[in-house]
Amino acid sequence: GSAMLPLWEIDIDAWRRDIDINLTSQFLMCRAAVPPMVAAGYGRILNVASSSAVEPSPVLGVSNTLRAGITGWAKSLATEVAADRVTVNTLLPGRIDTPRIQQLDRLNAERTGITPEQAQAKSVESIPAGRLGDPAEFGAVAAFLASPKAAYVTGSLIRIDGGAIRAI
Repeated sequence: GSAMLPLWEIDIDAWRRDIDINLTSQFLMCRAAVPPMVAAGYGRILNVASSSAVEPSPVLGVSNTLRAGITGWAKSLATEVAADRVTVNTLLPGRIDTPRIQQLDRLNAERTGITPEQAQAKSVESIPAGRLGDPAEFGAVAAFLASPKAAYVTGSLIRIDGGAIRAI
């Protein structure tokens, strides 16, 4: 796949496929979901991007590009529907212990000639929390943002990364 290729080597069909999967799908889902939410005067939209939206990951240029696109799109939508009591927030997971992270560790290991376990250990060193995140921790943040208690949180990027993003 194109996941770890330099941007200038990405096949145009793969580029378009990734845009459809990551951006066009968000657009189409919201096109269906937003009108009933606006009509009801209530709704919650949670987008999942990645910490790479604000701190790009090496060799993940396509993902970095698309995740940043999601954040701009979501902020625009949040502004459009805020007065209708519809919130739009974007979750920025870091390294959550999922099959995707395990796949990235395997790919990184193959690329650098180390074991997947060594690749994971190296990446965990860069996380101030000193570990991968648990999917349940991610879910708890999402559940809060989907709740009535988060009615005044909109247009936000919510980091769930164990402190890994270095920027303020």
